[in-house]
Amino acid sequence: MATPHSVLTHAPEQFPAAPVGPRAPRRLGLVRSGLLIGAAAALAVTALPGAASAEPVADAAQAARLVADASHQLEIVTEQVNEARVVLERQQAAVASADQAAAEAQTRLDSLDGQIRQLARSAYTSDGFSRLDVMLTSDSAEAFVHQLGTLDAIAGHTNDLVSEVAAAADDADKAQASADEAQAQAQKSYDDIAAQQQELEAKIADYQRQYDALTAPQQQEVLRTHGGDTQAVPSGVIAPSAAAQQAVDTALAQAGDPYVWGAGGPDAFDCSGLMQYAYSAAGVSLPHSSSSQSQMGMAVSRSELQPGDLVFFYSPVSHVGMYIGNGQMVHASTSGQPVKVASLDSMGSYNSARRIAG
Repeated sequence: MATPHSVLTHAPEQFPAAPVGPRAPRRLGLVRSGLLIGAAAALAVTALPGAASAEPVADAAQAARLVADASHQLEIVTEQVNEARVVLERQQAAVASADQAAAEAQTRLDSLDGQIRQLARSAYTSDGFSRLDVMLTSDSAEAFVHQLGTLDAIAGHTNDLVSEVAAAADDADKAQASADEAQAQAQKSYDDIAAQQQELEAKIADYQRQYDALTAPQQQEVLRTHGGDTQAVPSGVIAPSAAAQQAVDTALAQAGDPYVWGAGGPDAFDCSGLMQYAYSAAGVSLPHSSSSQSQMGMAVSRSELQPGDLVFFYSPVSHVGMYIGNGQMVHASTSGQPVKVASLDSMGSYNSARRIAG
């Protein structure tokens, strides 16, 4: 039978090489592998019992519980990492916008620079169109007033342009500074979270030794505790909309695929990765994070669930499945178990539900 050896497995892209070194020409491309501002602050690794320095567990039943708890804690951390990556994508878009604004402001400033300088020389130097020139060359008082008004209008327009461009340049400088700070903080967040993930995986490795000492029935109890009993994949599930139907059919078609931390398909999944993959097939974009997914669509009560609705577990949310009717859901439950159909009550700690497609 499957053991939690795969609990140490995560998707290859979960922790890509961190961005380092100078940025050229802009900061955007170098943030793409990092994690979001402040994510590390929100991601405190739960202190788990049974670490390497702890005393041996009292009995096999306690060891089974510790291993099951460890599996759940790693899922929490993985989903927090997923959420941090989702927010990073939003941050990248904001940085891209700031870069574009700075570039546009600079281009506009460059294009106006020559014009502004020429107008300033014409209006305010003896080499150009000065007020004295106006007075000496005017044929009449009326012409003088008209030309003086024109000169004042030119000067006023020039001042407006200078002020506007100066303000835009100031805003661009501030945006550049903010983006620089965001990139630095993202790098720190990446380093912190990667270290926390490694620390937790080391604790899971310690639990693995305890797991290996369990009997086969006790090992099965570990998987059941954090994954529920596997039920047959139903046929003829009818969803209320074409998009929900496509998502349900896609999710059910993945039954049997392995659970891998941080994976989003097409051959392995974690819980939020499976939901993202299923709805992507229906043309609906979801973030790869159970926390973010729990804010999508429309809230529905448990009594109003329909096939295709996403169902969430624990508080704060750290697991997600897809309701398929008759009190069942399809989900990527936990390491050591494939994508499967299970009872809605199998995970415990039901939190909420969202309707993504009507």
